Amino acid sequence: MYPYILLILVVIFYGGNILTGKALNDLPPFTIAYLRLVIAFIFLLPVGYKSARKAKPVFFKYYKPLLVMTVTGVAFFNTFIYASLQFTTATNVSVLETLIPVLTVVLSWAILKEHLSALQVVGIALSLLGALGVVMNGNLFNLADLGWNIGDGIMVGAIICWAVYSLVVKQVMSMFPPLGTILVMTGLSLVILFPFITVEWLVYGIPSIWNLSNILGFLYLGIFPSFIALLFYNTAVERLGASKASVFLNLLPVVTMTGAYFWLGEKVSVAQVTGALLVILGVVMTTQPKVLKRKISE
Repeated sequence: MYPYILLILVVIFYGGNILTGKALNDLPPFTIAYLRLVIAFIFLLPVGYKSARKAKPVFFKYYKPLLVMTVTGVAFFNTFIYASLQFTTATNVSVLETLIPVLTVVLSWAILKEHLSALQVVGIALSLLGALGVVMNGNLFNLADLGWNIGDGIMVGAIICWAVYSLVVKQVMSMFPPLGTILVMTGLSLVILFPFITVEWLVYGIPSIWNLSNILGFLYLGIFPSFIALLFYNTAVERLGASKASVFLNLLPVVTMTGAYFWLGEKVSVAQVTGALLVILGVVMTTQPKVLKRKISE
C-alpha cells in the first residue's frame, strides 16, 4: 500500500497546485513557475546538497535523461498549466488532464513494452469516463460546447510533458539519488526558465507579488507540488510503473470537487459523485489487476 498512499498524497498536492495556480493567475505564468522553483530550491538545498554532490559523476554520465526529466517534469509541465489557466477555465484544464494517464499508458505499452491486461484497459476506460463525468457534471455530450481556446492548446503541452516525464522516470530514476536529483533538476530548471522570465518582465514589467496571499501561495507551490509531490511520484513510478502510477492523476477532478465542496461551499451533484466512484473503481482495477484476478479465480 505504500506507493498507493504516496500517489494519493501526490493527487492532493497537485489538486492544490491547480487551485493555487488559478488563484495566482493575475500574475504572468513564467513568474509563477519561476518563483515556485526558487522556493523549492531553497528548501531542497540543505537536504539534497550532500547526495547531489556525491552523485555528480552519475549526473554527468546520464545527463541526457536528466535533462529530459528536467525540461518535461520540472521546468515546463507546471509552466504550461499556469499559462493555460490564463486563457481557459479550470474545467477545461481538468478535462484535458484526464488524458495524461491515457497517453502515458499508450506510450508505456508502445515504448516500454509494458503489458496491459483486459482488466487494466477496462479500468483505464472507467477512470477516464468517471473523470469526465465529474468535470462535466454528467453532461458528457456537452464536451464540444466548452468553448475550447488557445489555453486548451497550451494544456496539450503539459499532457505531453508529464507523459514523457513518467516514462523516463521509470527507466532511469533508480540510478539517481531522490533528493539530490530533484535539487539538481530544480536548479537546472531555474537556469532554463531564466531567459523566459527575463523577457516576460521586460515586456510586462515586474509584477507586484509582495502581499500575504501571494507569499502563502508561492510557499505552497514551492514546497508541496514542486518538492514533496515530485519525490513521492518518482518513488511510486519506480515501484509500480508509469502506467499504473499515472492513472492516479484521474483522481484530480475528484479532489478538486471535494475541495470546492468543503472550502468554497460549491454544490456537488449526484452525477459528480457517480463519476468520482467510477474514477476510484477504475484506479483500483488498473493498479491491482493481479489481486482481482486471483480473487475471481478463487
